[in-house]
Amino acid sequence: MTSIALKLLAERNEIWLFDVGEATQHQILRTNIRPRKITKIFITHLHGDHLYGLPGLVASRSFQGGNTPLTVYGPVGVKDFLETSLRVSDTHLSYPLRFVELKRAGEIFDDPTFSVSAGELDHRIQSFGYRVIEKPHPGALLVDELQAAGVPSGPLYGRIKAGQDVTLDDGRVIHAADFVDRPQPGRIVTILGDTRKTPNAVKLGMDADVLVHESTFGASEAKLAHRYYHSTSKSAAETAKQAHVGLLLLTHISARYLGNASHQLVTEARTVFPNTKIVHDLETIKIPFRKQGVDYASKS
Repeated sequence: MTSIALKLLAERNEIWLFDVGEATQHQILRTNIRPRKITKIFITHLHGDHLYGLPGLVASRSFQGGNTPLTVYGPVGVKDFLETSLRVSDTHLSYPLRFVELKRAGEIFDDPTFSVSAGELDHRIQSFGYRVIEKPHPGALLVDELQAAGVPSGPLYGRIKAGQDVTLDDGRVIHAADFVDRPQPGRIVTILGDTRKTPNAVKLGMDADVLVHESTFGASEAKLAHRYYHSTSKSAAETAKQAHVGLLLLTHISARYLGNASHQLVTEARTVFPNTKIVHDLETIKIPFRKQGVDYASKS
């Protein structure tokens, strides 16, 4: 069952979920995730293994003291599914529940810190991928250089940090651009729903730090993958290579690849895209800023 948590606690004090497969609320009990911190849920498509955990999670969020709004994004039908489940079970929420049903590709969220775009994939039913873009962080104040230039610490530093030029008592003009480092580019994470190989997946993943891609089948079962509108490990790697991503994370592994058999998938993928990893239940992948290198994977 699929559910991916994008932890934005440092950036927004929020957690965003991508898909809510059956028993998601039970798995969360084995983590440090608090349902009340979940503010957005993005559903890729309406197949049960990506959706059936949604009513229980939404109800648990209410029972556990959640009172801030929750927004659910997804294909047309997700609103009817969830509202019907809550109505039939006589479940009453302690917070506002909002829906954004997607009818076409495009930007679906934007604020000063993040934007999210959705793109259609190639699955048996309508399936979306999501591209999450972090906005650039302001450049750091070059304190050592200010001190070397004899600029007294205090309120002047705040004005320079804000991009304002200042005039010192001795008449010198300090240009903010000379003492503020370049903005730090934000990170990009692309999370795809179930799909065959498609140019839209490359578009969604272009230059992403991390691409999360399904890998239901091995390379030898390409015909089976195409018949059932899924991807192989090799086709996922080809998408990652074409999109110039930093790290490929393989998920949605078929039960036929349990245990050591899963190594076959990552081995196949690495022949095309070396920086590939299969993600295990409850594993955390840290995503550093680009200047910190590309050693993305860590276990926690």
